[in-house]
Amino acid sequence: MSPSVDTPVQPILSLQGVSCEFNGFWALKDLNFELHAHERLAIVGSNGSGKTTLLKLLHGLIAPQRGDLSWHQPFKQAMLFQRPQMLNTQVIHHVALALWANGMSWKAARQASFEVLAQVGLQDWAWHDAKTLSVGQQQRLSLARAWALGPEVLLLDEPTASLDPASKQQVEAMIEQWTQCTPKSIESPRSSLAPELIQPKTWILSSHNLGQVKRLASRVIYLEQGAIQADLPVWEFFNTSLAQSHPKAHAFLQGELV
Repeated sequence: MSPSVDTPVQPILSLQGVSCEFNGFWALKDLNFELHAHERLAIVGSNGSGKTTLLKLLHGLIAPQRGDLSWHQPFKQAMLFQRPQMLNTQVIHHVALALWANGMSWKAARQASFEVLAQVGLQDWAWHDAKTLSVGQQQRLSLARAWALGPEVLLLDEPTASLDPASKQQVEAMIEQWTQCTPKSIESPRSSLAPELIQPKTWILSSHNLGQVKRLASRVIYLEQGAIQADLPVWEFFNTSLAQSHPKAHAFLQGELV
């Protein structure tokens, strides 16, 4: 018998009463929300609202002092930080080292890396020192490295904050491209076949760029002083009046808290 259409979809992540404290300051306060597979969740808020802390918490880089955070099954994750971190090595090795550490042979990893770089327009830079790339190119390289590993959950911390308009468009195009692709995992980490750039099943983005949030996200959480003040579908967040239902989010959108 087929399952009922009313069967609830189980979340992949749950936070219940989660709080984080640093030296007596509560950076996150009593967070409660669930995340489902294939959601495109944007975290917005003013500086110091807790956006980066929340992403680090979800990625396991810090632990909550209160409450419960549960991933309901193991998920391969990758996190892209606001400022790309480049190793003191050639561009191709940034991707190849990640694939090699994930179980590929070095020869297969290097071959795969050429194909990955070609898909992000960096093949001509393969043998250049990664630190000589522009900031926009470095962010594209970081995205390519993350996606080459086939993460199921991707965390993006202000991925275009320091980029010029052209570079922002390129990075956004990459994110949109993989959002529309059918997920495909690498069957064997030791396969000699090059991995395709892979759209994660789920991504979470922190951003000050509200236009970017409108274009890319399906859902928005608004944080203020570490607390959730709104959790809404993206269309409702930007296209309905929040003055009565979510006054602090309304004030933020009106520019009063930016």
